[in-house]
Amino acid sequence: MPDRNTAPENGTATQSGSMPFTPFVLDAADLHGLRAYLESEGWLAGETLLRAERIGDGNMNLTVRVRTDRGSYVLKQAMPWVAKYPDIPAPIERAAFEAEFYRLAAGIPGLAANMAVLMGFDPGFHLLLLEDLGDGGDFMGAYRTGRIEAWQCAALTDFLSSLHVAAESVRQAPLLRNRAMRELNHEHQYRLPLRPDNGVDLERITPGLAALASELKADRKYCRRIAELGDLYLKDGHFLVHGDFFPGSWLITKRGIAVIDFEFFHFGLREYDLGIFLAHLVLLRSRHLWKVVAERYRAPVDWPMALRFAGAEVMRRLIGVAQLPLPADLARKREWLALSRELVCAK
Repeated sequence: MPDRNTAPENGTATQSGSMPFTPFVLDAADLHGLRAYLESEGWLAGETLLRAERIGDGNMNLTVRVRTDRGSYVLKQAMPWVAKYPDIPAPIERAAFEAEFYRLAAGIPGLAANMAVLMGFDPGFHLLLLEDLGDGGDFMGAYRTGRIEAWQCAALTDFLSSLHVAAESVRQAPLLRNRAMRELNHEHQYRLPLRPDNGVDLERITPGLAALASELKADRKYCRRIAELGDLYLKDGHFLVHGDFFPGSWLITKRGIAVIDFEFFHFGLREYDLGIFLAHLVLLRSRHLWKVVAERYRAPVDWPMALRFAGAEVMRRLIGVAQLPLPADLARKREWLALSRELVCAK
């Protein structure tokens, strides 16, 4: 497939509503439609499409691997809703912001080597053509096994470090706020989980969890601190931030650890990314690896703030909409929610 990278130049990714939604939808079962689309884009020149398969278990987008007689590639399409939860609207311009991130990161040491190559971008269908990083899979299974190695944690920390010190390399780029995606994330991370009736059936997930959630919702200090963290998250910053640095965004590949899914990318706080990372190490039952993160991370950071963000992320993954495949009983979730309160309310 030829390189046809039409990612937005000079930060021209637009805000919600400016790109009309079009009816083409990625469907791995529709080889005829896929072939016609790829040929129309010039992405299948001289190749024979053999098969396609839906990949990943991501919440946000449609992702399909296409295999040809010459190799394989990944197509990723944004829809005006969350793929896993079609009743939740989502900014369709996230595809343009992700394409812009790939353009910015392509020449930054420590990033490009641990990312897929953006081979093309179709703004009309909000669709990215990406290098296929292989069948190694992501780290979502580690929630069940609790297995993440120290060297893997170190590699992920190195990636975050490179990302967070890269602002000088892209200083001339316009300030990409990605405001609509951040507002969506803000709602689901800092507001909805602590609403009295948020529509999440916690008793179905874990009997007794609703009572634990009610205790947190009644804690005024805790709720105030969560709201303050939400305000910090929405503030524009000066550092490149991944925005969703959790196991679903980490891949095992033949060349090592890679990172994907940059649709929440923005210029913001380093502490936010670190907090998300630390929170998921807790949920992976690997809190001992916090020491690895502290030793390997090389950018200036406010660690107490990062820990407060970690506490908020633990909470929303336990009592919010974005649930995880956690093999945790009520006692373990009680322990984690107590840790969340401790981290969020620390001086």
